[in-house]
Amino acid sequence: MDRLPVLVTGATGYVGGRLVPLLLARGYTVRAVGRSLDKLRSRPWSGHENLQLAEADAQDASALTRAAEGCGAAYYLIHSMHSRQADFAAADRRAAYAMVRAARDAGLTRLIYLGGLGGLGEAGSGLSAHLRSRAEVAEILSLAPAPLTFLRAAMILGSGSASFEILRYLTEVLPVMVTPRWVRTKSAPIAISNVLTYLAGCLESPGTIDRTFGICGPDVLSYAELFQLYAEEAGLARRLIIPVPVLSPRLSSYWINLVTPVPASLARPLIDGLRNECICAEHDIRSLIPQALLSCREAIRLALDKTRRLSVETCWHDAGMPAPPEWLNCADAPYAGGYDLSCGYTTLLDGRPEDIWPAVARLGGDTGWYGTDILWRLRGFIDKLVGGPGLRRGRRLPEDIRIGDALDFWRVTTAQAPNRLALLAEMKVPGEAYMELSLTPRGEDRTELTMLSRFLPRGLAGLAYWYAVYPLHDLVFSRLLTGIAKAGGRRIISAPKRTTPVFRNACRALLGRRKPPENG
Repeated sequence: MDRLPVLVTGATGYVGGRLVPLLLARGYTVRAVGRSLDKLRSRPWSGHENLQLAEADAQDASALTRAAEGCGAAYYLIHSMHSRQADFAAADRRAAYAMVRAARDAGLTRLIYLGGLGGLGEAGSGLSAHLRSRAEVAEILSLAPAPLTFLRAAMILGSGSASFEILRYLTEVLPVMVTPRWVRTKSAPIAISNVLTYLAGCLESPGTIDRTFGICGPDVLSYAELFQLYAEEAGLARRLIIPVPVLSPRLSSYWINLVTPVPASLARPLIDGLRNECICAEHDIRSLIPQALLSCREAIRLALDKTRRLSVETCWHDAGMPAPPEWLNCADAPYAGGYDLSCGYTTLLDGRPEDIWPAVARLGGDTGWYGTDILWRLRGFIDKLVGGPGLRRGRRLPEDIRIGDALDFWRVTTAQAPNRLALLAEMKVPGEAYMELSLTPRGEDRTELTMLSRFLPRGLAGLAYWYAVYPLHDLVFSRLLTGIAKAGGRRIISAPKRTTPVFRNACRALLGRRKPPENG
Protein backbone atom coordinates (compact mmCIF):
# COMPACT_ATOMS: atom_id res chain seq x y z
CA MET A 1 0.00 0.00 0.00
CA ASP A 2 1.34 3.43 -0.98
CA ARG A 3 1.98 5.28 2.26
CA LEU A 4 1.70 8.72 0.67
CA PRO A 5 -1.54 10.54 1.48
CA VAL A 6 -4.39 10.01 -0.97
CA LEU A 7 -5.84 13.27 -2.28
CA VAL A 8 -9.65 13.47 -2.51
CA THR A 9 -10.99 16.55 -4.27
CA GLY A 10 -14.67 17.34 -3.87
CA ALA A 11 -14.48 15.78 -0.40
CA THR A 12 -17.73 17.37 0.81
CA GLY A 13 -19.74 16.35 -2.26
CA TYR A 14 -22.13 13.42 -2.58
CA VAL A 15 -19.52 10.82 -3.59
CA GLY A 16 -16.47 12.39 -1.96
CA GLY A 17 -18.21 12.71 1.40
CA ARG A 18 -18.69 8.93 1.43
CA LEU A 19 -15.37 7.95 -0.15
CA VAL A 20 -13.22 9.73 2.47
CA PRO A 21 -14.46 7.68 5.47
CA LEU A 22 -14.22 4.47 3.39
CA LEU A 23 -10.57 5.12 2.56
CA LEU A 24 -9.85 5.99 6.20
CA ALA A 25 -11.49 2.74 7.30
CA ARG A 26 -9.20 0.87 4.87
CA GLY A 27 -6.13 2.36 6.53
CA TYR A 28 -5.20 5.11 4.07
CA THR A 29 -4.01 8.56 5.02
CA VAL A 30 -6.39 10.92 3.25
CA ARG A 31 -6.02 14.58 2.38
CA ALA A 32 -9.54 15.89 1.89
CA VAL A 33 -9.86 19.02 -0.26
CA GLY A 34 -12.79 21.43 -0.31
CA ARG A 35 -13.51 25.10 -0.86
CA SER A 36 -14.22 25.66 2.84
CA LEU A 37 -12.20 24.38 5.78
CA ASP A 38 -15.13 25.11 8.08
CA LYS A 39 -17.33 22.86 5.96
CA LEU A 40 -14.69 20.10 5.99
CA ARG A 41 -14.31 20.39 9.77
CA SER A 42 -18.05 19.97 10.24
CA ARG A 43 -18.02 16.48 8.72
CA PRO A 44 -18.28 13.55 11.18
CA TRP A 45 -15.01 12.07 9.92
CA SER A 46 -13.02 15.31 10.24
CA GLY A 47 -11.34 14.31 13.50
CA HIS A 48 -9.83 11.05 12.22
CA GLU A 49 -6.14 10.69 13.06
CA ASN A 50 -5.22 9.81 9.47
CA LEU A 51 -7.08 12.71 7.90
CA GLN A 52 -5.54 15.92 6.59
CA LEU A 53 -7.66 18.88 5.48
CA ALA A 54 -6.83 21.34 2.71
CA GLU A 55 -8.73 24.31 1.31
CA ALA A 56 -8.68 24.98 -2.42
CA ASP A 57 -10.99 26.14 -5.16
CA ALA A 58 -11.14 23.60 -7.97
CA GLN A 59 -10.37 26.27 -10.58
CA ASP A 60 -7.33 27.63 -8.73
CA ALA A 61 -4.32 25.66 -9.99
CA SER A 62 -1.95 27.17 -7.43
CA ALA A 63 -4.22 26.32 -4.50
CA LEU A 64 -4.76 22.81 -5.86
CA THR A 65 -0.99 22.34 -6.21
CA ARG A 66 -0.43 23.35 -2.59
CA ALA A 67 -3.16 20.96 -1.50
CA ALA A 68 -1.67 18.10 -3.56
CA GLU A 69 1.96 18.48 -2.47
CA GLY A 70 3.26 15.29 -0.88
CA CYS A 71 0.34 13.16 -2.07
CA GLY A 72 0.51 10.11 -4.33
CA ALA A 73 -2.80 9.10 -5.92
CA ALA A 74 -5.61 11.62 -6.33
CA TYR A 75 -9.35 11.30 -6.83
CA TYR A 76 -10.96 13.86 -9.08
CA LEU A 77 -14.61 14.19 -7.99
CA ILE A 78 -15.32 17.73 -9.18
CA HIS A 79 -18.48 18.58 -11.09
CA SER A 80 -19.80 22.10 -11.69
CA MET A 81 -23.37 21.19 -12.64
CA HIS A 82 -25.33 23.07 -10.01
CA SER A 83 -27.77 25.96 -9.82
CA ARG A 84 -25.10 28.62 -9.25
CA GLN A 85 -23.08 27.72 -12.36
CA ALA A 86 -24.51 29.11 -15.60
CA ASP A 87 -22.05 27.32 -17.93
CA PHE A 88 -21.07 24.10 -16.15
CA ALA A 89 -19.13 22.75 -19.14
CA ALA A 90 -16.80 25.77 -19.23
CA ALA A 91 -16.34 25.62 -15.46
CA ASP A 92 -15.55 21.91 -15.67
CA ARG A 93 -12.93 22.58 -18.35
CA ARG A 94 -11.22 25.22 -16.21
CA ALA A 95 -11.20 22.95 -13.17
CA ALA A 96 -9.84 19.98 -15.17
CA TYR A 97 -6.97 22.05 -16.61
CA ALA A 98 -6.20 23.31 -13.08
CA MET A 99 -5.99 19.69 -11.90
CA VAL A 100 -3.63 18.80 -14.77
CA ARG A 101 -1.28 21.59 -13.71
CA ALA A 102 -1.53 20.60 -10.05
CA ALA A 103 -0.78 16.94 -10.89
CA ARG A 104 2.29 18.02 -12.85
CA ASP A 105 3.64 20.50 -10.32
CA ALA A 106 2.92 18.39 -7.22
CA GLY A 107 4.22 15.18 -8.79
CA LEU A 108 1.07 13.08 -8.32
CA THR A 109 1.55 9.42 -9.23
CA ARG A 110 -1.95 8.72 -10.61
CA LEU A 111 -5.41 10.20 -11.11
CA ILE A 112 -8.77 8.45 -10.60
CA TYR A 113 -11.79 10.17 -12.11
CA LEU A 114 -15.48 9.32 -11.80
CA GLY A 115 -17.47 10.46 -14.83
CA GLY A 116 -20.47 9.31 -16.84
CA LEU A 117 -21.17 6.82 -19.58
CA GLY A 118 -21.24 8.33 -23.06
CA GLY A 119 -18.72 9.98 -25.33
CA LEU A 120 -15.33 8.49 -26.23
CA GLY A 121 -16.31 7.86 -29.84
CA GLU A 122 -19.88 6.74 -29.12
CA ALA A 123 -21.79 8.94 -31.59
CA GLY A 124 -20.63 11.98 -29.71
CA SER A 125 -22.68 14.41 -31.77
CA GLY A 126 -25.89 12.92 -30.31
CA LEU A 127 -24.78 13.12 -26.70
CA SER A 128 -26.23 15.49 -24.16
CA ALA A 129 -24.14 18.46 -22.98
CA HIS A 130 -23.80 16.76 -19.58
CA LEU A 131 -22.31 13.54 -20.96
CA ARG A 132 -20.12 15.41 -23.47
CA SER A 133 -18.72 17.48 -20.63
CA ARG A 134 -17.94 14.37 -18.55
CA ALA A 135 -16.06 12.83 -21.48
CA GLU A 136 -14.24 16.10 -22.20
CA VAL A 137 -13.00 16.30 -18.61
CA ALA A 138 -11.50 12.82 -18.98
CA GLU A 139 -9.70 13.89 -22.15
CA ILE A 140 -8.25 16.93 -20.38
CA LEU A 141 -7.17 14.92 -17.31
CA SER A 142 -5.38 12.46 -19.61
CA LEU A 143 -2.97 15.30 -20.47
CA ALA A 144 -1.47 15.09 -16.96
CA PRO A 145 1.82 13.19 -16.55
CA ALA A 146 0.11 10.95 -13.97
CA PRO A 147 -1.74 7.95 -15.50
CA LEU A 148 -5.52 8.30 -15.44
CA THR A 149 -8.11 5.74 -14.36
CA PHE A 150 -11.50 6.78 -15.73
CA LEU A 151 -14.58 5.13 -14.22
CA ARG A 152 -17.68 5.78 -16.34
CA ALA A 153 -20.82 5.34 -14.25
CA ALA A 154 -24.42 4.99 -15.27
CA MET A 155 -27.19 6.41 -13.06
CA ILE A 156 -26.16 6.21 -9.38
CA LEU A 157 -28.82 4.93 -7.00
CA GLY A 158 -28.39 5.76 -3.33
CA SER A 159 -30.02 7.66 -0.53
CA GLY A 160 -29.63 11.36 -1.26
CA SER A 161 -28.46 11.05 -4.88
CA ALA A 162 -30.10 13.39 -7.40
CA SER A 163 -31.24 10.48 -9.58
CA PHE A 164 -32.80 8.69 -6.61
CA GLU A 165 -34.54 11.85 -5.38
CA ILE A 166 -36.06 12.47 -8.82
CA LEU A 167 -37.23 8.86 -8.92
CA ARG A 168 -38.57 8.99 -5.37
CA TYR A 169 -40.54 12.22 -5.63
CA LEU A 170 -42.02 11.58 -9.06
CA THR A 171 -43.20 8.12 -8.05
CA GLU A 172 -44.59 9.13 -4.65
CA VAL A 173 -46.33 12.31 -5.81
CA LEU A 174 -47.75 11.19 -9.17
CA PRO A 175 -49.95 8.06 -9.39
CA VAL A 176 -50.53 8.97 -13.05
CA MET A 177 -47.60 10.24 -15.13
CA VAL A 178 -47.74 11.84 -18.55
CA THR A 179 -44.13 11.36 -19.51
CA PRO A 180 -41.74 12.17 -22.37
CA ARG A 181 -40.02 9.55 -24.48
CA TRP A 182 -36.93 9.43 -22.27
CA VAL A 183 -38.73 7.20 -19.75
CA ARG A 184 -38.23 4.35 -22.24
CA THR A 185 -34.45 4.82 -22.50
CA LYS A 186 -32.49 1.89 -21.12
CA SER A 187 -29.72 2.23 -18.55
CA ALA A 188 -27.80 0.08 -16.09
CA PRO A 189 -28.03 1.92 -12.74
CA ILE A 190 -25.41 1.20 -10.11
CA ALA A 191 -25.68 1.41 -6.33
CA ILE A 192 -23.57 4.07 -4.62
CA SER A 193 -21.99 1.39 -2.38
CA ASN A 194 -20.73 -0.43 -5.50
CA VAL A 195 -19.39 2.84 -6.95
CA LEU A 196 -17.43 3.47 -3.75
CA THR A 197 -16.01 -0.06 -3.74
CA TYR A 198 -14.79 0.38 -7.31
CA LEU A 199 -13.25 3.76 -6.49
CA ALA A 200 -11.41 2.51 -3.41
CA GLY A 201 -10.44 -0.74 -5.13
CA CYS A 202 -8.57 1.15 -7.86
CA LEU A 203 -5.85 1.93 -5.31
CA GLU A 204 -5.33 -1.77 -4.64
CA SER A 205 -5.57 -3.06 -8.21
CA PRO A 206 -2.56 -2.20 -10.42
CA GLY A 207 -4.51 -3.49 -13.42
CA THR A 208 -6.74 -0.41 -13.28
CA ILE A 209 -3.89 2.05 -13.86
CA ASP A 210 -4.12 4.07 -17.08
CA ARG A 211 -7.39 2.43 -18.13
CA THR A 212 -11.04 3.33 -18.72
CA PHE A 213 -13.89 1.22 -17.37
CA GLY A 214 -17.65 1.28 -17.49
CA ILE A 215 -19.20 0.60 -14.10
CA CYS A 216 -22.79 -0.61 -14.14
CA GLY A 217 -25.13 -2.64 -12.02
CA PRO A 218 -26.48 -6.06 -13.04
CA ASP A 219 -29.86 -4.77 -14.33
CA VAL A 220 -30.71 -3.00 -17.59
CA LEU A 221 -33.97 -1.10 -17.08
CA SER A 222 -35.87 1.91 -18.40
CA TYR A 223 -36.88 4.80 -16.16
CA ALA A 224 -40.50 3.63 -16.52
CA GLU A 225 -39.51 0.24 -15.11
CA LEU A 226 -37.65 1.98 -12.28
CA PHE A 227 -40.81 3.94 -11.42
CA GLN A 228 -42.74 0.69 -11.00
CA LEU A 229 -39.89 -0.93 -9.09
CA TYR A 230 -39.77 1.97 -6.67
CA ALA A 231 -43.55 1.86 -6.21
CA GLU A 232 -43.35 -1.81 -5.27
CA GLU A 233 -40.54 -1.25 -2.75
CA ALA A 234 -42.31 1.78 -1.23
CA GLY A 235 -45.62 -0.08 -0.93
CA LEU A 236 -47.39 2.13 -3.47
CA ALA A 237 -49.95 1.17 -6.09
CA ARG A 238 -48.66 0.52 -9.58
CA ARG A 239 -48.17 3.81 -11.46
CA LEU A 240 -49.97 4.58 -14.72
CA ILE A 241 -47.33 5.87 -17.15
CA ILE A 242 -48.48 7.54 -20.38
CA PRO A 243 -45.56 8.45 -22.67
CA VAL A 244 -46.06 11.31 -25.11
CA PRO A 245 -43.62 12.60 -27.77
CA VAL A 246 -44.05 16.33 -27.16
CA LEU A 247 -42.40 16.88 -23.78
CA SER A 248 -38.89 18.23 -24.35
CA PRO A 249 -36.06 18.02 -21.79
CA ARG A 250 -36.65 21.72 -21.04
CA LEU A 251 -40.34 21.20 -20.27
CA SER A 252 -39.53 18.03 -18.33
CA SER A 253 -36.98 19.89 -16.21
CA TYR A 254 -39.55 22.55 -15.29
CA TRP A 255 -42.00 19.84 -14.27
CA ILE A 256 -39.34 18.03 -12.21
CA ASN A 257 -38.41 21.38 -10.65
CA LEU A 258 -42.00 21.77 -9.40
CA VAL A 259 -42.53 18.20 -8.21
CA THR A 260 -39.11 17.29 -6.79
CA PRO A 261 -36.42 19.10 -4.74
CA VAL A 262 -34.08 19.12 -7.75
CA PRO A 263 -33.95 22.57 -9.41
CA ALA A 264 -34.50 22.98 -13.14
CA SER A 265 -30.87 24.02 -13.66
CA LEU A 266 -29.73 20.58 -12.47
CA ALA A 267 -32.72 18.57 -13.72
CA ARG A 268 -32.43 19.71 -17.32
CA PRO A 269 -28.91 18.35 -18.07
CA LEU A 270 -29.75 15.16 -16.18
CA ILE A 271 -32.97 14.65 -18.14
CA ASP A 272 -31.28 15.66 -21.38
CA GLY A 273 -28.75 12.90 -20.76
CA LEU A 274 -31.52 10.29 -20.52
CA ARG A 275 -31.94 10.33 -24.29
CA ASN A 276 -28.64 8.41 -24.42
CA GLU A 277 -28.59 4.78 -23.34
CA CYS A 278 -26.12 4.24 -20.51
CA ILE A 279 -25.18 0.57 -20.72
CA CYS A 280 -21.69 -0.84 -20.25
CA ALA A 281 -20.16 -2.31 -23.39
CA GLU A 282 -17.56 -4.16 -21.30
CA HIS A 283 -17.26 -5.41 -17.73
CA ASP A 284 -13.49 -5.80 -17.33
CA ILE A 285 -13.44 -4.10 -13.94
CA ARG A 286 -15.58 -6.85 -12.43
CA SER A 287 -12.66 -9.30 -12.58
CA LEU A 288 -10.14 -6.74 -11.29
CA ILE A 289 -12.28 -5.53 -8.37
CA PRO A 290 -14.76 -8.32 -7.62
CA GLN A 291 -17.76 -7.45 -5.45
CA ALA A 292 -21.42 -8.36 -5.05
CA LEU A 293 -23.33 -5.94 -7.28
CA LEU A 294 -26.68 -4.82 -5.91
CA SER A 295 -29.71 -5.12 -8.14
CA CYS A 296 -31.83 -2.01 -8.72
CA ARG A 297 -34.43 -3.41 -6.35
CA GLU A 298 -31.82 -3.94 -3.63
CA ALA A 299 -30.33 -0.48 -4.20
CA ILE A 300 -33.75 1.20 -3.97
CA ARG A 301 -34.63 -0.83 -0.86
CA LEU A 302 -31.39 0.16 0.86
CA ALA A 303 -31.78 3.83 -0.11
CA LEU A 304 -35.37 3.88 1.18
CA ASP A 305 -34.31 2.24 4.43
CA LYS A 306 -31.57 4.84 5.02
CA THR A 307 -33.99 7.66 4.20
CA ARG A 308 -36.58 6.35 6.65
CA ARG A 309 -33.98 5.78 9.38
CA LEU A 310 -32.61 9.31 8.88
CA SER A 311 -29.13 7.93 8.25
CA VAL A 312 -28.36 9.64 4.93
CA GLU A 313 -24.61 10.34 4.97
CA THR A 314 -24.49 12.79 2.05
CA CYS A 315 -27.02 14.41 -0.31
CA TRP A 316 -26.97 15.64 -3.89
CA HIS A 317 -27.10 19.25 -2.67
CA ASP A 318 -24.04 18.87 -0.40
CA ALA A 319 -21.59 19.79 -3.14
CA GLY A 320 -20.31 23.33 -3.29
CA MET A 321 -20.80 26.16 -0.89
CA PRO A 322 -20.58 29.82 -1.82
CA ALA A 323 -18.26 31.84 0.37
CA PRO A 324 -20.17 34.37 2.48
CA PRO A 325 -20.26 37.63 0.49
CA GLU A 326 -17.68 40.19 1.53
CA TRP A 327 -20.36 42.81 2.14
CA LEU A 328 -21.56 40.83 5.16
CA ASN A 329 -18.25 41.39 6.93
CA CYS A 330 -17.02 44.66 5.49
CA ALA A 331 -20.20 46.68 6.01
CA ASP A 332 -19.28 48.65 2.89
CA ALA A 333 -22.18 47.84 0.58
CA PRO A 334 -23.46 51.43 0.37
CA TYR A 335 -20.24 52.83 -1.06
CA ALA A 336 -19.29 49.68 -2.96
CA GLY A 337 -22.23 49.88 -5.28
CA GLY A 338 -25.30 48.85 -3.30
CA TYR A 339 -27.38 49.25 -0.17
CA ASP A 340 -27.09 46.87 2.76
CA LEU A 341 -30.71 46.69 3.92
CA SER A 342 -31.49 45.06 7.25
CA CYS A 343 -34.34 44.09 9.53
CA GLY A 344 -33.77 42.78 13.04
CA TYR A 345 -35.80 41.61 16.04
CA THR A 346 -34.88 40.54 19.55
CA THR A 347 -36.56 38.93 22.53
CA LEU A 348 -35.51 37.89 26.05
CA LEU A 349 -36.22 34.33 27.15
CA ASP A 350 -35.69 32.39 30.33
CA GLY A 351 -33.14 29.59 30.09
CA ARG A 352 -29.62 29.20 28.79
CA PRO A 353 -28.57 29.22 25.12
CA GLU A 354 -28.03 25.46 25.20
CA ASP A 355 -31.67 25.05 26.31
CA ILE A 356 -32.95 27.01 23.32
CA TRP A 357 -30.47 25.93 20.63
CA PRO A 358 -32.18 22.60 19.77
CA ALA A 359 -35.30 24.52 18.64
CA VAL A 360 -33.12 26.76 16.47
CA ALA A 361 -31.23 23.78 15.01
CA ARG A 362 -34.52 22.14 13.96
CA LEU A 363 -35.63 25.04 11.76
CA GLY A 364 -36.89 24.25 8.28
CA GLY A 365 -37.64 20.90 6.69
CA ASP A 366 -40.53 19.03 8.30
CA THR A 367 -40.33 21.26 11.40
CA GLY A 368 -41.13 24.38 9.41
CA TRP A 369 -40.60 27.97 10.45
CA TYR A 370 -42.58 28.25 13.67
CA GLY A 371 -45.80 30.17 13.15
CA THR A 372 -46.11 31.47 9.59
CA ASP A 373 -45.50 28.31 7.58
CA ILE A 374 -48.16 29.21 5.04
CA LEU A 375 -46.19 32.33 4.06
CA TRP A 376 -42.92 30.39 3.89
CA ARG A 377 -44.58 27.73 1.73
CA LEU A 378 -45.99 30.41 -0.55
CA ARG A 379 -42.54 31.94 -0.90
CA GLY A 380 -41.11 28.49 -1.62
CA PHE A 381 -43.76 27.84 -4.28
CA ILE A 382 -42.97 31.14 -5.98
CA ASP A 383 -39.29 30.27 -5.86
CA LYS A 384 -40.02 26.93 -7.53
CA LEU A 385 -41.99 28.68 -10.28
CA VAL A 386 -38.96 30.80 -11.18
CA GLY A 387 -36.52 27.85 -11.07
CA GLY A 388 -35.24 28.08 -7.50
CA PRO A 389 -34.89 25.23 -4.97
CA GLY A 390 -38.03 26.13 -3.01
CA LEU A 391 -38.81 24.48 0.32
CA ARG A 392 -39.14 20.93 -1.01
CA ARG A 393 -35.38 20.43 -0.76
CA GLY A 394 -35.81 20.37 3.01
CA ARG A 395 -32.76 19.41 5.01
CA ARG A 396 -30.45 16.42 5.36
CA LEU A 397 -31.54 15.42 8.88
CA PRO A 398 -34.28 16.90 11.12
CA GLU A 399 -32.05 17.80 14.08
CA ASP A 400 -28.39 17.58 13.09
CA ILE A 401 -27.16 20.71 11.30
CA ARG A 402 -23.71 21.48 9.98
CA ILE A 403 -21.91 24.06 7.86
CA GLY A 404 -22.66 23.64 4.17
CA ASP A 405 -26.01 21.92 4.70
CA ALA A 406 -28.96 22.91 2.55
CA LEU A 407 -31.89 24.10 4.64
CA ASP A 408 -34.94 24.62 2.42
CA PHE A 409 -33.89 27.51 0.15
CA TRP A 410 -31.01 28.52 2.44
CA ARG A 411 -27.43 27.30 2.82
CA VAL A 412 -25.87 27.05 6.30
CA THR A 413 -22.73 29.19 6.49
CA THR A 414 -22.32 29.09 10.28
CA ALA A 415 -23.58 26.59 12.84
CA GLN A 416 -21.98 27.36 16.19
CA ALA A 417 -23.96 25.54 18.86
CA PRO A 418 -25.42 26.92 21.03
CA ASN A 419 -24.89 30.52 19.97
CA ARG A 420 -25.21 31.22 16.25
CA LEU A 421 -26.87 29.97 13.09
CA ALA A 422 -26.25 31.89 9.85
CA LEU A 423 -27.99 31.19 6.54
CA LEU A 424 -27.29 32.47 3.03
CA ALA A 425 -30.24 32.46 0.63
CA GLU A 426 -30.15 30.29 -2.49
CA MET A 427 -33.66 31.30 -3.53
CA LYS A 428 -34.16 33.34 -6.69
CA VAL A 429 -34.10 36.97 -5.58
CA PRO A 430 -32.85 40.19 -7.22
CA GLY A 431 -29.95 40.47 -4.80
CA GLU A 432 -28.27 38.57 -1.97
CA ALA A 433 -30.11 37.66 1.23
CA TYR A 434 -28.76 36.55 4.59
CA MET A 435 -30.35 35.63 7.91
CA GLU A 436 -28.76 35.08 11.28
CA LEU A 437 -30.10 33.81 14.61
CA SER A 438 -27.95 34.41 17.67
CA LEU A 439 -28.35 33.43 21.33
CA THR A 440 -26.54 35.54 23.92
CA PRO A 441 -26.58 34.83 27.66
CA ARG A 442 -27.95 37.76 29.68
CA GLY A 443 -27.35 37.15 33.35
CA GLU A 444 -28.28 34.01 35.18
CA ASP A 445 -30.62 31.71 33.24
CA ARG A 446 -31.65 34.28 30.67
CA THR A 447 -30.93 34.43 26.95
CA GLU A 448 -31.35 37.15 24.36
CA LEU A 449 -32.58 35.64 21.10
CA THR A 450 -31.89 37.90 18.10
CA MET A 451 -32.84 37.55 14.45
CA LEU A 452 -31.18 39.71 11.80
CA SER A 453 -32.10 39.69 8.11
CA ARG A 454 -29.82 41.49 5.65
CA PHE A 455 -30.25 42.09 1.94
CA LEU A 456 -28.01 43.52 -0.76
CA PRO A 457 -30.42 44.48 -3.58
CA ARG A 458 -29.53 44.29 -7.25
CA GLY A 459 -30.75 47.49 -8.89
CA LEU A 460 -34.28 48.85 -8.68
CA ALA A 461 -35.76 45.37 -8.85
CA GLY A 462 -33.95 44.49 -5.63
CA LEU A 463 -35.15 47.62 -3.85
CA ALA A 464 -38.71 46.99 -5.05
CA TYR A 465 -38.54 43.38 -3.81
CA TRP A 466 -37.28 44.35 -0.36
CA TYR A 467 -39.93 46.98 0.27
CA ALA A 468 -42.70 44.83 -1.22
CA VAL A 469 -42.10 42.11 1.38
CA TYR A 470 -41.10 44.50 4.17
CA PRO A 471 -44.64 44.72 5.65
CA LEU A 472 -44.54 40.96 6.26
CA HIS A 473 -41.31 41.09 8.25
CA ASP A 474 -42.95 42.10 11.51
CA LEU A 475 -45.35 39.16 11.33
CA VAL A 476 -42.90 36.54 10.07
CA PHE A 477 -39.86 37.41 12.15
CA SER A 478 -41.57 38.17 15.45
CA ARG A 479 -43.54 34.93 15.20
CA LEU A 480 -40.34 33.10 14.35
CA LEU A 481 -38.82 34.18 17.66
CA THR A 482 -41.91 33.39 19.71
CA GLY A 483 -42.21 30.04 17.90
CA ILE A 484 -38.62 29.13 18.83
CA ALA A 485 -39.39 30.00 22.45
CA LYS A 486 -42.50 27.83 22.43
CA ALA A 487 -40.76 24.91 20.70
CA GLY A 488 -38.00 25.07 23.30
CA GLY A 489 -40.43 25.28 26.21
CA ARG A 490 -39.08 28.69 27.24
CA ARG A 491 -40.94 31.58 28.84
CA ILE A 492 -40.82 34.93 27.03
CA ILE A 493 -39.65 37.63 29.43
CA SER A 494 -39.89 40.48 26.94
CA ALA A 495 -41.86 40.31 23.70
CA PRO A 496 -40.03 40.51 20.36
CA LYS A 497 -39.20 44.06 19.33
CA ARG A 498 -37.61 45.58 16.28
CA THR A 499 -33.93 46.49 16.58
CA THR A 500 -33.56 48.29 13.24
CA PRO A 501 -35.35 51.59 12.41
CA VAL A 502 -38.21 51.14 9.98
CA PHE A 503 -37.26 53.94 7.57
CA ARG A 504 -33.50 54.20 7.99
CA ASN A 505 -32.64 52.01 5.01
CA ALA A 506 -35.30 53.62 2.85
CA CYS A 507 -33.85 57.07 3.51
CA ARG A 508 -30.35 55.87 2.65
CA ALA A 509 -31.61 54.39 -0.59
CA LEU A 510 -33.34 57.60 -1.58
CA LEU A 511 -30.69 60.08 -0.45
CA GLY A 512 -27.69 58.29 -1.94
CA ARG A 513 -24.65 56.34 -0.91
CA ARG A 514 -22.86 57.12 2.29
CA LYS A 515 -19.15 57.91 2.29
CA PRO A 516 -16.71 55.22 3.34
CA PRO A 517 -15.45 55.40 6.94
CA GLU A 518 -12.19 57.20 7.58
CA ASN A 519 -10.30 53.99 8.39
CA GLY A 520 -11.40 52.34 5.12
